Amino acid sequence: MNRTVNKLELNIEELRKLCSERKFKWTTHILMRLQQREINPSDVKNCIMSGEIIEQYPQDHPHPSCLILGLCVNGQPLHTVIGCGAGYLWLITAYRPNPNEWESDLKTRKGR
Repeated sequence: MNRTVNKLELNIEELRKLCSERKFKWTTHILMRLQQREINPSDVKNCIMSGEIIEQYPQDHPHPSCLILGLCVNGQPLHTVIGCGAGYLWLITAYRPNPNEWESDLKTRKGR
């Protein structure tokens, strides 16, 4: 099956490469949320390196973004939203998936 990929969709391997090169920008929003939610910045990096893209937001501005399901350093699931543009990952937010909002696979929103 030949499928056309949207040029604005992000690729997890490219995101991991930028992450391993430490090419990320921490937004004020994510730093605030990490503190509020008691999530360590190393958990965000681990999520990107261990995770998979579960939703794409190619029309986000100023850069296309996506939602990644990955793992914290301690093995707990984590959702991280990141944008990618200008040679950097733009770290937007991170949270532990709420079982009331997500199916048991933590990849599918309930009601969809």
